[in-house]
Amino acid sequence: MAGRPRVRLTAKEMGLIALFQAATGASVEDCIVDDKNNRIIFVVKKGDVGLAVGRGGHKIKLLEKVMRRRLEVVEYCDDLREFLIGALRPVKVHGIRLTERPDGRKIVVINVDPRDKARAIGKNGRNAEKLRLLAKRYFDVDNVIIV
Repeated sequence: MAGRPRVRLTAKEMGLIALFQAATGASVEDCIVDDKNNRIIFVVKKGDVGLAVGRGGHKIKLLEKVMRRRLEVVEYCDDLREFLIGALRPVKVHGIRLTERPDGRKIVVINVDPRDKARAIGKNGRNAEKLRLLAKRYFDVDNVIIV
């Protein structure tokens, strides 16, 4: 995808970003409030994941207590494949294929190590849903399938 998509943030999301940045020192690109899975996904500038999480995850754990939500941090990348691989870490990804259907729908198929498939999908599909949200928001992808 050429260029970064314009993402409209709500006042709530902007407030969460300000709190997260003040507490961690990481530069936040985006914030997605996922009420369905009771979590907040922060997309941070490339190279800021370690800063955001903190040694041993202490920053994230502290913020989770303050925000009373599960927090997830994903590193932003302009490249779809790198972005999705980063969002799936530490799952071993064997390949990513982007297919465009005749009706214009874009579908990404992610091939993961069979031992990591359950982790890639996540409990009740929450990791797969995170990938779908991110791929749609940043790369206009209609669906993500994990095989």
